[in-house]
Amino acid sequence: MKFKNIILVAAVSLLLASCGLFRKYEQQTETPANLFGTDAQDHPLGASVTTTNGRLLDASGTTTNGSVLGGFPAETNSSIARLSWREFFTDPQLQQLIEQALANNTDLNSARIAVEKSEAALKTAKMAYLPSLYLAPQGSVTKFGNNPWAKAYDLPLQLSVDIDLFGGITNRKRAAQAVLFQSQMREEAVRSNLISAVAQQYFLLQVLDLQLDILQQTDSLWNTSLQTQKSLWENGKTFSTAVNQMESSYLEVKTQIVETRRYIRAVENNICVLLAITPQHISRSKWGASPLYSSESNGNMFDTRFLKIGVPAAMLELRPDLRLATFAMEEAFYNTQAARAAFFPSLTLSGTLGWTNSGGGIVTDPGKLLLNFVGQLMQPIFARGKLKANYKISQLTEEDLKKQYVQAVIKAGNEVNEAMADCQDAREKHAYYHRQVELLHDAYMGTHELMNNGKASYLEVLTAQESLLQSQLNEAMNMYDGAQAVIELYIALGGGTK
Repeated sequence: MKFKNIILVAAVSLLLASCGLFRKYEQQTETPANLFGTDAQDHPLGASVTTTNGRLLDASGTTTNGSVLGGFPAETNSSIARLSWREFFTDPQLQQLIEQALANNTDLNSARIAVEKSEAALKTAKMAYLPSLYLAPQGSVTKFGNNPWAKAYDLPLQLSVDIDLFGGITNRKRAAQAVLFQSQMREEAVRSNLISAVAQQYFLLQVLDLQLDILQQTDSLWNTSLQTQKSLWENGKTFSTAVNQMESSYLEVKTQIVETRRYIRAVENNICVLLAITPQHISRSKWGASPLYSSESNGNMFDTRFLKIGVPAAMLELRPDLRLATFAMEEAFYNTQAARAAFFPSLTLSGTLGWTNSGGGIVTDPGKLLLNFVGQLMQPIFARGKLKANYKISQLTEEDLKKQYVQAVIKAGNEVNEAMADCQDAREKHAYYHRQVELLHDAYMGTHELMNNGKASYLEVLTAQESLLQSQLNEAMNMYDGAQAVIELYIALGGGTK
């Protein structure tokens, strides 16, 4: 009776100890407050955030879905990350390039293959619940002394099944599921980065075309100024040094035209690499022909309302890198659970069913039905420290991934902060550059007219035209900076994954 009590107590203890082995993962990792910066109240990104149970929350501890952040209702100013890339990038030629890149890009195809591998591994993990069944026929021919040849055969079906008493199979299956999710997130990250790269290179091409047009127009204007200086020199109204300096400045424009054309070819080649095609011309529309982002309010990258929309903190949950980090923690959790389960007994049931004519060393003919059933319980006692080491390693990996997740969230908040700041910077400078070009254009035309009337020197004209050209080129490049910042904001918020 005492022995039975001991067995009963041991069984109950094992069951109680294994209760947590089937528990599902729940994220409890906390992230810092003021994720978007200490000036959150005045910043268009809105309130600071913390996390609990895997959800990004606002400073009050309530979920940010549907809340008001930064003074803007989330339901009326939803994050641009919610838009599909086709809604965000409305240029038909750009859309065609992105579609071609998504179909052909080598890195993205490799990511897709990794997902398929993970799916196969998950299927294998799920099949671990099922019994294994083997057909293992064998035969032998034996002769002893003068006895006739004895022919023996076995035609058995061998069946074996592992009983998941303590969650080892379940946790390995859940870990495989988390690995699959990580592969999918990596594919999404490659996808969004690829879309971003193609779009940025495309807009750079458009701006370079715009700069090339500016340089070619400047080439024509400066050639007129040069001819005017030559006429003045031939009439003795100026010195040869004025002609030489004017021609030197004119030749500088010529070299910039050559360099810009070469830069355009390099960008086209970069796009071809992303599309996995041989070098060729990339068709594109002119800058401004299709807005970067269209909405009912006709928003664009220099629209104040567009740049100052409230950004719900929960939008960071769309980022594939944060979801990947979450699934990495989940995988580590289940690996730790599986390492714990290894300390408990394993139960294997096996059986054999078939025909044999060899029963206990006696060969009979015809054969008889063979039936065998075995149950095996194995309790680890000493495994040279492997079980403890595996468990410790799993715990340390889990702890490390939690810290990496916090760092990933901080990095995400920083990227959103930087992208928004770049958007605001480009928008503010746009008005200044535009006004500067207008003023310098008037100054150039006025100075040129004064030079024709002998009331201004060539140096004044030279300075005016060089200042105008530089201002025009700066305005064009600032346009690209603005487009690039908006694209980075879109990606930083988790856009481009659908």
